[in-house]
Amino acid sequence: MSTIALTAENFETTVAENGIVLVDFWAAWCGPCRQFAPVFEEASEKNPDIVFGKIDTDAEQDLAHAAQISSIPTLMAFRDGIAIFRQSGALPGSALDDLISQIRGLDMDEVRKQIAESEK
Repeated sequence: MSTIALTAENFETTVAENGIVLVDFWAAWCGPCRQFAPVFEEASEKNPDIVFGKIDTDAEQDLAHAAQISSIPTLMAFRDGIAIFRQSGALPGSALDDLISQIRGLDMDEVRKQIAESEK
């Protein structure tokens, strides 16, 4: 599966309705963003069961602001609608592959339990 453009209109439903969603916050003028784009695209081709979304921070300023994006590229990962990872900076392909493996291996019942405990 190739990457999809995420906007304010489809972001929440995309995250809520898919198991694993990786989101790349980027801009056309950003050199590291352009460097990371083919790595992100290649990972999307290797993992067709994961949604890979891209948010153009210039076009979607309100969404970038809501996500508190202060530098780009920023990669966020969601699983079962829960934000589980966030990092700024371009990742090499091997690091992205490792991250995807870790996301797949997460015990989401344990994650939900930890969230509930932290909210007490």
